[in-house]
Amino acid sequence: MSEVADAEGSGRPGERHERALGSRAPEYVKRRRALHLSWQVGVFLVGLAVITAGVLMLVFPGPGWVVIFGGMAIWATEFVWAQLALRWTKRKVTEAAQKALDPKVRRRNLALTAIALVIAATLCGVYLWKFGLVMPWNIDRQ
Repeated sequence: MSEVADAEGSGRPGERHERALGSRAPEYVKRRRALHLSWQVGVFLVGLAVITAGVLMLVFPGPGWVVIFGGMAIWATEFVWAQLALRWTKRKVTEAAQKALDPKVRRRNLALTAIALVIAATLCGVYLWKFGLVMPWNIDRQ
């Protein structure tokens, strides 16, 4: 069997194909140790910069988690530990998405959302009835 077939699986219908673990650097880079090491350092630094930007976007406006997973994907092009972490994350996200599509779970989530909205509307109504349209930091000045 060829290397491609080994890396992709048996080719049966419905079977998931996962790429082989390891560096995706070009062959001429892999053949030279110093060049490969500098390649890995560069990939690590670029991935670290992207992940740092994603962490900052968790605090400031922006798609923080998307950017963090993008940085992990950059690391996964070169490092086996990142490839394994990314595979695990993809598997868990897929499981959560399938669970969220379950009709029982959807009904429960809709009911909880409706209850939360009723509670929030009631609290807003009580606040407006008691204080009127006044900001909370100006209440004691009236």
